[in-house]
Amino acid sequence: MLYWLTEFSDGGDVFNLFRYITFRSGGAFFTALLFGFMFGKPLINILRKKQGKGQPIRDDGPQSHLEKQGTPTMGGLLILSALLVATLLWARWDNPFIWITLFVTYGFGLIGFADDFAKVSKNNTAGVSGKIRLALGLLIAAIAGIWASWAHPEALQYQLAFPFLKDTLLNMSFLFIPFVMIVIVGSANAVNLTDGLDGLAVMPVMIAAATLGVIAYAVGRVDFTQYLEVHYVPGTGELLIFTSALIGGGLGFLWYNAPPAAVFMGDTGSLALGGALGAIAVATKHELVLAIVGGLFVVEALSVIIQVLYFKRTGKRVFLMAPIHHHFEHKGWKEPQIVIRFWIISLILALIGLATLKVR
Repeated sequence: MLYWLTEFSDGGDVFNLFRYITFRSGGAFFTALLFGFMFGKPLINILRKKQGKGQPIRDDGPQSHLEKQGTPTMGGLLILSALLVATLLWARWDNPFIWITLFVTYGFGLIGFADDFAKVSKNNTAGVSGKIRLALGLLIAAIAGIWASWAHPEALQYQLAFPFLKDTLLNMSFLFIPFVMIVIVGSANAVNLTDGLDGLAVMPVMIAAATLGVIAYAVGRVDFTQYLEVHYVPGTGELLIFTSALIGGGLGFLWYNAPPAAVFMGDTGSLALGGALGAIAVATKHELVLAIVGGLFVVEALSVIIQVLYFKRTGKRVFLMAPIHHHFEHKGWKEPQIVIRFWIISLILALIGLATLKVR
């Protein structure tokens, strides 16, 4: 919204700063961060009062988690509120990629909110039916895929770009929308599975968002794309504002989610943030790079898939418990050890993802 202040600029005054994505990204970051610090404690108090017993804890999970009984959930509302305020304040409203990403983020956020609400109101871990969640997620992703295809340049519509084969595009035709659905829904659910320890999901999400934000800014500038030899997608640079707001809101949430957590993100936050990462990857034509940048989430999801399939086939388990962070808990790793080591892995994967911009 503040971008429109440039109409009052003669090119050499303070209003001219609002033309620059980097300046507005900084504004979005600090706006979301301050929002998190200001409203975090009041929101937690409201959630604690409304939820009473807090998020139900699974009986079959690690016994150490029973100590967390009574911790309120739906803390993702703090991130999503900060993100929305900062993005609408600092981003251009005429950019389709901003609206596509917001649509996916808050669409999945509503699914997660309904699931969290069902859990706390019924005081069990069942929540909304998995089939309903999946169906709604696929619908949101399908709409986003069609919308993004319309927003892409004609030469890139329904095309799949490869991170290392930079002159290669694969025309997926009618298969592109199902592919997008898998990317977005898979990303949302992978982050959701990762959110099992205090601070475990939110920092890797911020790291991945920072990486995708840099990529979005790069592919949205024709001079950068020529140097980096990647496909130019006009308009995606504005997504750096969205990712900056996400990081600011994420840090504000982490202040209260750091062990021992005063609030859990819940499906409200994890599904929304995972969907956001998938939407940005689709917008920037970096769907395959998301698998690298979000490699931690991929491993977490694969650990569950492998565990379920192997158990159904043999009656035995590959991991002591899935997702894989619980496996390491059963191996004797302390929760902070797992969290910080997974953060380090996420940072390494993010750097590898950035390196794909120039590797040929």
